[in-house]
Amino acid sequence: MSRILVCDDDREIVEAVAIYLEQEGYEVLKAYDGEEAIRLLGQEKADLLIIDVMMPKLGGVEATFRIREKSGIPIIILSAKSEDQDKIFGLKVGADDYVTKPFNPRELLARVQSLLRRSQVLNKAAGNETANGVFRNGGLVMNDERKIVEVDGERVRLTPLEYNILLFFMKHLGMTFSTSQIYEAIWNEESYGDDNVVAVHIRHIREKIEINPKKPKYLQVVWGIGYKMEKIE
Repeated sequence: MSRILVCDDDREIVEAVAIYLEQEGYEVLKAYDGEEAIRLLGQEKADLLIIDVMMPKLGGVEATFRIREKSGIPIIILSAKSEDQDKIFGLKVGADDYVTKPFNPRELLARVQSLLRRSQVLNKAAGNETANGVFRNGGLVMNDERKIVEVDGERVRLTPLEYNILLFFMKHLGMTFSTSQIYEAIWNEESYGDDNVVAVHIRHIREKIEINPKKPKYLQVVWGIGYKMEKIE
């Protein structure tokens, strides 16, 4: 049984989300501000976090930033339409997905299930798709058996979604994909104008693997089409 931490200062929202999740068989932990969420994650095991952007004491974006320093737990941000900039910044600091308020409970459940599925796959021992499950491209090395990413010998820490996006490109060196193709391959659902979500995650990956993210060596834009992983000898 997966355990999900739901954090929002609106207790009615927390209770409503908890009901939907529990009906699907999930165990639910509850928090009402970012500080409480961080404290609970330090005390209890959780498989996914759903957190609101605007909260007293500590908001969801700052909480996500602090959590990412220690944990790769999948994170879904809840935000109102007026908080688009916070939502985008939340993705930049490490959130894996977002849902806009007011939200359809079925959409939230679908995103929870999708992220948990990917996280579980990420944590399993992978098959040897290359020798010993290792993918190499120039100074970039991904050990998919040990779930380790290194750039020029230095360890790089990625979120589960970032890891899956990078692995997707490492398996398809030199091939160009549209943002819709990337979204559908990683999120395993049809894309409905999710270009910005993909772009934010790729920007975040670049910040971690590129010497100069503004002049990327590995993950490159193919103007008018999408992105590709440049093949480097």
